[in-house]
Amino acid sequence: MEKEQVQRDKKPEPGKKTKSKPVAEKKGSGIGMPNLEDQKFIGELQKIGALTPYAIATQFNVRLSVARDILEELERRRMVKSVGGNTRIKIFKLAAA
Repeated sequence: MEKEQVQRDKKPEPGKKTKSKPVAEKKGSGIGMPNLEDQKFIGELQKIGALTPYAIATQFNVRLSVARDILEELERRRMVKSVGGNTRIKIFKLAAA
């Protein structure tokens, strides 16, 4: 009886299809803020045309909230300047050195 119970548990119920989907690996995005004084970081920013939170997030593999914080901090330090946008998105450019 025990064998029958185990075999019944292993068999799929009639009418139900069991398909296993391939499991995609989750990529961990960097949560910490990069060093804003690093010349390598500044060099990467110069390559980006319009500095938006999305552009920063994709370039440095961070979350959008962290990218917004980076841009706000850079604006506070007067390293970038706001050039447009609206309440949902802000567009920045590097300030002239």
